[in-house]
Amino acid sequence: MSWIDIGSIDDVPVRGARVVKTAQGCVAVFRTAEDEVFAMSDTCPHKAGPLSEGIVHGHKVTCPLHNWVFSLETGEAQGADDGRVPTYPVRIDAGRILLDGAELAKRTAA
Repeated sequence: MSWIDIGSIDDVPVRGARVVKTAQGCVAVFRTAEDEVFAMSDTCPHKAGPLSEGIVHGHKVTCPLHNWVFSLETGEAQGADDGRVPTYPVRIDAGRILLDGAELAKRTAA
C-alpha cells in the first residue's frame, strides 16, 4: 500500500468531515465521536449530494439533500434505499490520517 498523509486527525471535526481533492474526484474523510476515521467518495449516488456536509452518527452518514443513510464502513445504503458509495482504506498513525493512494488510484473511471 502507498499511504498518503492527508493531515492531522484534529483537522477533522468530531462527527464531521473534510474533503480531499484527488485526480479521481473528491474523497470525504469522516471522524466519528470515538475518533475513528473513514473515507468514501463525497458524492451521494442518489442525487450527487455532498456527503461531507451530511450528519455523522455512529458509523453512518446521512446525505444532506434527501436523507439517504450510508454505512461509513461499507458504503452501502441503509434501510429501503438502494445504492453504494465507494470507500477507501484509511488509518491513523501518530495522530496523522493516512489514505491508501494505491487503492484510490485503482478506482479511476474506466
